[in-house]
Amino acid sequence: MADYTLEEKDSFTVLGFGIELKSNYTDFAGLNKEKSEFWKAISQDGRLDTLKALAVNDYIFSVNEAVNNKLMHYAGVMTDTSVSEEARVIQFPKSEYLVVKGEGTTAEELNTKLTGIAFGQVLPEAKNFAYVGGPNAMAVMGQRNGVIFGEMWIPVVRK
Repeated sequence: MADYTLEEKDSFTVLGFGIELKSNYTDFAGLNKEKSEFWKAISQDGRLDTLKALAVNDYIFSVNEAVNNKLMHYAGVMTDTSVSEEARVIQFPKSEYLVVKGEGTTAEELNTKLTGIAFGQVLPEAKNFAYVGGPNAMAVMGQRNGVIFGEMWIPVVRK
């Protein structure tokens, strides 16, 4: 099984801009294409810079959440500030989290890699904990030697 840890995290808030993903939740190529186009758009139109200016740390979050039976994807930051009606405040509960760490040459590559490990390997093989829904996030935490590093955080419960 892939390397992972279970960590207790206090509740936290991510403020993000998002889109509804139209691809089926099992269509990874379609979902990745939609996410990639979204990230390109918010990087170019200044929304990502707006969020970064409000952040309490350097982490950039890629959040997935089911809202009103829609699969939503957000770019966000940890903050206590609000920016506009378009932005969504995403509450993450105090919980035990599955944490998968990794590196990639781009944030997109890192996100795809960590999502694949978490949902394709760790969770299907887990015997003593389970993901029961709620928002999950991949946090880009920094860069060193030309490589981006970060973590996937998924709230879990003990079985």
